[in-house]
Amino acid sequence: MDGMELHITGDPDADKLLSEDAFALLTGMLLDQQVTMESAFAGPEKIKTRIGSMKPEAIASQEPQAFVEMFKERPAVHRFPGSMAARVQALAETVQSEWDGDAAAIWTKGGPDGSEVLRRLKALPGFGEQKAKIFLALLGKQCGLQAPGWREAAGHYGEEGAYLSVADIVDPESLVKVRASKQAAKAAAKAAKATG
Repeated sequence: MDGMELHITGDPDADKLLSEDAFALLTGMLLDQQVTMESAFAGPEKIKTRIGSMKPEAIASQEPQAFVEMFKERPAVHRFPGSMAARVQALAETVQSEWDGDAAAIWTKGGPDGSEVLRRLKALPGFGEQKAKIFLALLGKQCGLQAPGWREAAGHYGEEGAYLSVADIVDPESLVKVRASKQAAKAAAKAAKATG
């Protein structure tokens, strides 16, 4: 991916892999639930170190139970190794079969606009509306995605100066801001539930 250098995990090796490997970045986004953002996005580096590859083809061809066991090795790739290992393999299979193993083709092939990229992302296993919008914002804000209308398609995650998601993390300071806004959003949701 062109010239971008991500700073998400605090681990130079993990960040380098995310910066250079589109499928690793996509996998990090997939893993970003019920764990910290840093832990989720450090997952691809752990997978690569343990099985020797981050290529969709290599991941899709792993024996499923062995892949789960690898997820459990300490430090664990994810706190829910069974379901998340299966999801990563499903994502790898989809990228391999539908995009010829090239994750970046999802957002580049045929020069798609923002809403088409969003549609393609939402079609991936494990990517709901919110995750797809956050990833689209990450591509636009930090990975040089030029798709017309990507900001609009990403919704409030695409807004300039918003500190709402991993798309806005460029250094330790912005990480602190994003974490604060996520906690505020959680607290607001909790309060709304309590009064509802």
